[in-house]
Amino acid sequence: MRSLAPVLLPLLLCCFLMVSQCRAKPSIDEADHLRRFIDSQRSMKIMRDRLWTMLGSKNGRSSAKVGPKDGPLEDDRIDALPGQPQGVSFHQYSGYVTVDASAGRTLFYYFAEAPQDPSTKALVLWLNGGPGCSSLGAGAMQELGPFRVNSDGKSLHANDYAWNNLANVIFLESPAGVGFSYSNTSSDYQKTGDTSTAADAHAFLINWLERFPQYKGRDFFITGESYAGHYIPELASLILKSNAASSNTVINLKGIAIGNAYVDGSTNEKATYDYYWTHALIGDETYKAIQSSCKFSAAETADCEEALNAARREAGNIDSYNIYAPLCQRSSSSNKAIIYEPDPCAGFYVNNYLNNAEVQKALHVKGTSSSPYPWSFCSDVLGYWRDSPETTLPIIKQLIGSGLRVWLYSGDQDAVVPVTSTKDSIEKLGLSVATPWQAWYTNGEVGGYVVVYKGLTFATVRGAGHMVPSYQPERALTLFSNFLKGGF
Repeated sequence: MRSLAPVLLPLLLCCFLMVSQCRAKPSIDEADHLRRFIDSQRSMKIMRDRLWTMLGSKNGRSSAKVGPKDGPLEDDRIDALPGQPQGVSFHQYSGYVTVDASAGRTLFYYFAEAPQDPSTKALVLWLNGGPGCSSLGAGAMQELGPFRVNSDGKSLHANDYAWNNLANVIFLESPAGVGFSYSNTSSDYQKTGDTSTAADAHAFLINWLERFPQYKGRDFFITGESYAGHYIPELASLILKSNAASSNTVINLKGIAIGNAYVDGSTNEKATYDYYWTHALIGDETYKAIQSSCKFSAAETADCEEALNAARREAGNIDSYNIYAPLCQRSSSSNKAIIYEPDPCAGFYVNNYLNNAEVQKALHVKGTSSSPYPWSFCSDVLGYWRDSPETTLPIIKQLIGSGLRVWLYSGDQDAVVPVTSTKDSIEKLGLSVATPWQAWYTNGEVGGYVVVYKGLTFATVRGAGHMVPSYQPERALTLFSNFLKGGF
């Protein structure tokens, strides 16, 4: 989200309120979120079988249905965002879609149509991960959306490599409790998990399409990153089950693409330290100690924990989401940031922008000018997450078997969900190679490398960290273009 981390973000706001209900405390920063979740999985052994029960039984069929109308499409139309640049030639929408009327559970979205021929272009959903991090603050405002926030926290500049140049893109804040999404039932925040998140995202799509009926039956793709390695396969599976149970295919799902995808817990943890060692972040002795003492299971020995702690110390104070990127340096006297490209302080700017009352008014957020809605990058759902399977590889294998277009891609400078993890996970799928490893290009330069398996495409993006479109926007757009077309 990023579908985890722009880099180290500011301390986020504490408890944020909606209709007098207190939500879960937000995380320290987005960069820390997935690692905290992984640690909680291993130490708490949170249950992993609920999702499989859902997928393997009648409960796997979504109960999503058209709910009460939230208002006409034009009510969600954005006239202009504060500080947006001149010459914006596409329509923007944002607002709320009710996914459970009895609970008052409502998800917030931002939608950017394509500037040219939106009626002929595909519909794409983008999901950041966390779990519990904002697709608006990360995906839309720092990665692939049409605008980036300037350092003043009040104005925007155009992103020349925005993905809505090629498709109509929805950014969804999910589950309830993330960003501007909320529930009137406070207990909803204490019973969140993969199963409910997938069901609510499906309900969102069904009801969003009622508000935007021109997109019913349109070619539809789901994209995202990080813990969206859970969100996306689970949602895609639910859509296919719903389509199979209906004579009218409302959601015409064609494919999925997940960046630096957290899909297999044990593989990811081991591969992280493989990546550390192969990139000279830790010493040989520490790596050998990890190899000999760690099994990467729920319970580890004291020797393993000591070796892992040594690895973290040796790696030092780096941005693990892009090991070669600078950290955000802010002067205590002037409070001005030292600027790099991409700017590692971007999270500060986004946080300021989305907590501005005028911005929230333009986005149709349910706050007031005197009491703006307290927005935060991540909701601290980690202590309440009810279900998360150790691996989503079985679901991905099912999706491959259904004929969906399935792409995994990796920014090759991410050490949290590293390229080694994705390669090891794909190996577990046992797919045969259709087109061997080769370079792909952007403007005559190597953009990354790609290998095509039977049923799955894996691509790297050269010089990108965890948030691929943020670090390498032009290469990311080339990748996205080829995904929509079906290949390089």
